[in-house]
Amino acid sequence: MRVGVVGAGAIGGFLAATLARAGVAVAVVARGEHLAAIRRHGLRVDSDLGAFIAAVEAGDDLRELGAFDVLLLTFKAHQWASLLPQLAVFAGTGTTVVTLQNGVPFWYVREPPLQTVDPQGDIGRLFSDERIVGGVVHVSGRVSAPGTVAQSGGLRFVLGDPLGGPSARVDRLAATLRAAGLAAETDSNVRATVWLKLVNNVGLNSVSALRRMTIRPMLADPSARADVRALMLEALRVGQSMGVVADVDVDARIEYAARLDDVKTSMLQDLERGRDLELDPIVGAVVELADRYGVPVPRVRETYAALRQATARVSNGG
Repeated sequence: MRVGVVGAGAIGGFLAATLARAGVAVAVVARGEHLAAIRRHGLRVDSDLGAFIAAVEAGDDLRELGAFDVLLLTFKAHQWASLLPQLAVFAGTGTTVVTLQNGVPFWYVREPPLQTVDPQGDIGRLFSDERIVGGVVHVSGRVSAPGTVAQSGGLRFVLGDPLGGPSARVDRLAATLRAAGLAAETDSNVRATVWLKLVNNVGLNSVSALRRMTIRPMLADPSARADVRALMLEALRVGQSMGVVADVDVDARIEYAARLDDVKTSMLQDLERGRDLELDPIVGAVVELADRYGVPVPRVRETYAALRQATARVSNGG
């Protein structure tokens, strides 16, 4: 199996290095100083699996790295437009495409496509459900220096067929990840699992970015915790109206998050670095689907607007 990792950031870099260490043929797409460091020294990892260095093939354009059996998509979902030309060449091949991104993936709602995720339907036309493995990442991390990834928060990756039920290709991929030391699980209803991760992201990522707080102090603050809870409940109601999830104990999910390592959410990391946020696939998609299904989401809508303003201030140097 030859695996391409598109987006060698915290999660992608950790996955690529872990698989390479286990003997899997891996190539990664990276940019700038990060790419240069990977080419010079390999990927350096400090993780729940220990500290190690793995040599991987690396480039800034997937099209120059050859053929792949599997592509792990670990770039932020709002970056699809810039990477689509590189990925489009694999549309006519037998390559399996694995979405390991926060937010609503392009395959989740196809007709009509979501304007916040796949505005013209270009991604969906290239990759059918039969080519896709849906993934949910329960791992935290950051790029601590060019070519170096710090991972924490467990080793759990959930994989499933968007069409539901058992899948031989999902089983093979999960077995490859497990052989590398990762806690890979197969899921016969990955749509529900994707939405429940989205519920967490809408609350935790949004409030952490707006309040500039990491997870543990944020959830220890009664006001911030109440904001997280309100957002999660609204996102959950949208999923229930769509019929993809049933009732869930939101308070238990918050309590579980509060017990984890104190981490800085990906949205807060991007905001602090002046980068574009994965705002539309996470929060904007919930607003769009709420409108489509007639679900009131006043807090999510208000938060979406506030985060757009915060992003604009950062982009303007404010």
